[in-house]
Amino acid sequence: MDRRPSGQFRSIEQAFDEARFGAERTLNLRASFPTAAEATRRADLWLRERQMAKAGEVLVITGRGAGSEGGVSVVRESVLRLLTQLRKTGVLRDWTEHTAGSFVVTLAPVTALFEAPRRTRRESGPIPVIVEPDALRGLATETLVLLRQLADRALDALGIQVRPPAMIEDEMIRQFAALSSGVHDGPDREARLRAAMRTALEEFDDHR
Repeated sequence: MDRRPSGQFRSIEQAFDEARFGAERTLNLRASFPTAAEATRRADLWLRERQMAKAGEVLVITGRGAGSEGGVSVVRESVLRLLTQLRKTGVLRDWTEHTAGSFVVTLAPVTALFEAPRRTRRESGPIPVIVEPDALRGLATETLVLLRQLADRALDALGIQVRPPAMIEDEMIRQFAALSSGVHDGPDREARLRAAMRTALEEFDDHR
């Protein structure tokens, strides 16, 4: 009979997780004891950023809530709701419960960010643009060229042949809005945004 202490089992599991995911693909919410709202905000930003980095599978550690009221982790429950939402909006493909206090999340390709709006437009026509019409002002020429290419790919996927300038601009704004959510503020943000655009273009081309 194996009489090793449970802490030793946890250490072994942790070692396997570290080998499988590493620091760059692990979000440990348990370590900082955040509120449910803060955990949701951090997980949302981190998962969107990891999607842009094409991280594939990642590990989100919430804790099992042993010390929480009723033994239910409010952080775990809030993150679980977030995962459901992010699957609908194209940030992730799926997730599985890894342990009682963690999830393995499979991130979606960047182009999946455009699939939900595309389905909506097929069913009910154009959807509202969720950023200001002048959102593209001030962007570098290289960024605008990439956005235009993305808009063309997206409209190709919709089967739209006639493309008035206003339609192209609206599509560029949609692409900008979808990608911006996964690119954090900070140094070289526009360069990182262009990198995400190139990733999306590669994914569009791979599915031709």
